[in-house]
Amino acid sequence: MPTGAIDPALDAVYRQRARDLVAGMELEEKVLQLVHGAAALERLGIPAYNWWNEALHGVARAGVATVFPQAIALAATFDPALVGEIADAVATEARAKHHAAVRHGDRDQYKGLTFWAPNVNLFRDPRWGRGHETYGEDPYLTSRIGVAFVRGLQGDDPAVLKAAACAKHFAVHSGPEAERHSFDARVSDKDLFESYLPAFEALVREGRAEAVMGAYNRVNGEPACGSARLLTKLLRERWGFDGHVTSDCWAIRDFHEGHGVTATMEESAALALRAGCDLNCGNAYLHLLSAVRGGLAEERDLDRSLERLLVARFRLGLLGEASDGHPYASIPYDRVDCAEHRALNLKAALHSLVLLENDGLLPLDAARMRRIAVIGPNADSLTALLGNYHGTPSDPWTILRGIRSIVPPTVEVRYAQGSHPFRDPNQSLCAKGDLLAEAMETASLCDAVVLCLGLDSTLEGEEGDAGNSFASGDKPGVELPDVQARLLDAIRSTGKPIALVLLSGSALSPFGEGPSTGAVLQAFYPGAMGGLAVAKVLFGEFSPCGCLPVTFYRSTADLPDFRDYAMEGRTYRYFRKEPLYRFGAGLSYARFVHDGLRTSRAEDGTDRVGATVRNEGPVASHRVLQLYLRTPGTGPDQPIERLVGMEKVFLEPGASCSVEFAIPSDARRLFDGAGNRSIVPSAVVYSLLGAEHPDPR
Repeated sequence: MPTGAIDPALDAVYRQRARDLVAGMELEEKVLQLVHGAAALERLGIPAYNWWNEALHGVARAGVATVFPQAIALAATFDPALVGEIADAVATEARAKHHAAVRHGDRDQYKGLTFWAPNVNLFRDPRWGRGHETYGEDPYLTSRIGVAFVRGLQGDDPAVLKAAACAKHFAVHSGPEAERHSFDARVSDKDLFESYLPAFEALVREGRAEAVMGAYNRVNGEPACGSARLLTKLLRERWGFDGHVTSDCWAIRDFHEGHGVTATMEESAALALRAGCDLNCGNAYLHLLSAVRGGLAEERDLDRSLERLLVARFRLGLLGEASDGHPYASIPYDRVDCAEHRALNLKAALHSLVLLENDGLLPLDAARMRRIAVIGPNADSLTALLGNYHGTPSDPWTILRGIRSIVPPTVEVRYAQGSHPFRDPNQSLCAKGDLLAEAMETASLCDAVVLCLGLDSTLEGEEGDAGNSFASGDKPGVELPDVQARLLDAIRSTGKPIALVLLSGSALSPFGEGPSTGAVLQAFYPGAMGGLAVAKVLFGEFSPCGCLPVTFYRSTADLPDFRDYAMEGRTYRYFRKEPLYRFGAGLSYARFVHDGLRTSRAEDGTDRVGATVRNEGPVASHRVLQLYLRTPGTGPDQPIERLVGMEKVFLEPGASCSVEFAIPSDARRLFDGAGNRSIVPSAVVYSLLGAEHPDPR
């Protein structure tokens, strides 16, 4: 039985019970069950239930919880097993918090067990404000991390669900945020099936995700939450999805108010229901009562959707006899934010940090220092640790706190904010650059500077949530905010060694026309333990092993039009210029080498690619080995290269190991213009990133 698949016999029981419940409902009662705040139906033993909950990188918006690194940082681990372990911990806390809330009569929003995560949209453009909710720009990496998250969250019990995952936003959704309620994402079938859909298919077929959420936008003219092609033909008929579909919040209202494909709320609700959208986040489905009575919708379609929703509640142990003796119902509340989860959180943060440059400055040697300066708007910022859709950390570690805890008492740690994240001046009655003098003087007193720049969720996020209302959550480009660029120049002018720590959920180009600093560490939004993890890497207690899940471009001018959904010119697979830092990049304090790739083809067409890898560096370290496939001579419409395998190893100095990747024949094929994976390349070339080949011949 596939991991996450429900036992067929029990599934039949649940479906029959669901049908029995639906048969006993009046039309008005059915309608009230199809919105996210489902009403109680006491005469049938159905308690109230709110379907809306969030768990992107920890249980969100419901008080204290372990806040793991943001999704984009989890992707930087290139470690599905680790992400699966994290998702299991999230589900444990979710269960504990849900049952505690119910014991006290709280069935409100953010208290249920149906989580609207993960976000597996392709992060095709670094300007998209919600990109840090995703697993990056590569379909393969997103699929592997996403499947692991779903399996970890839902558990592997064939009888029940630990929690319910939801693959969102289906489909072709990645900005612009300001236009999402009316935007039509035009995309070729080649790009659709090659880039935008693989992760969703993997989460449905392999991960057995219980739910899928439709997107706000249209896809080639059809509203995503009312697209029969997406929700019925692809999702259910082609991929075999048997869970439930939910709309994004108030997306169905957009059918007539934003997209103009319907004229009334009743028409919009009927269109979504017919297409296969079972649950409405919002209130549009309350109009199904008049839609059915007016002949716009069929009651049998309500019944079909309602049965799917009730089956999900049975699998979660939220209805009837299924709640008695549920294996996950007894998880105690002291599992929330427990020591074990904090340790896992620190591990996740350590493995997510990406060392992009190092001229020998790192690791810092505290024994040779009298003073170190920690400067920047993100140096002591809680906001910069968390990203969005987060819980409340009980004991957060900023970078300043982390460094103070790591260095010995003989080293003085001096702090200066240096600038606001984007506003200049920091204080409204001051002149511009009001914090620069303090920062420069602090730097001049010290032996080295840890400069903490970048973004936070007030600068990139979702429409309505982010502080940059001028761009509805999207950012204008990859350059640093002007006030931070001036701070960087000012600190460089002191001549002190600088370790630049970037906290952001997306690609940045921090240097402009100037030189880089001695070292650059990309920390993303590293979660509640992030500051301690950064300090451990800076001072050599842990060798960095994270890899970029996105391309870092040199300039915004290198990017295509943000509104153009064609993949050409985007991501490492189609970007034909020189990036600032390539997808998959990441340095180590160790040095890994391999003895050349050995390739053979099995009778079933599987390519087996192997190598012996050795750590020739001075320290023990983890390392992600990435296998890429190139298909020479296939034309400009095909990818330059593709990630097809990854393996994380740990080696002591001088130690070696063998790695082998199995690449099935289907993975070598290319997509034609109709979206079929039917082109068999005449030749393929494999390359390994993560270990050098001393003799490239």
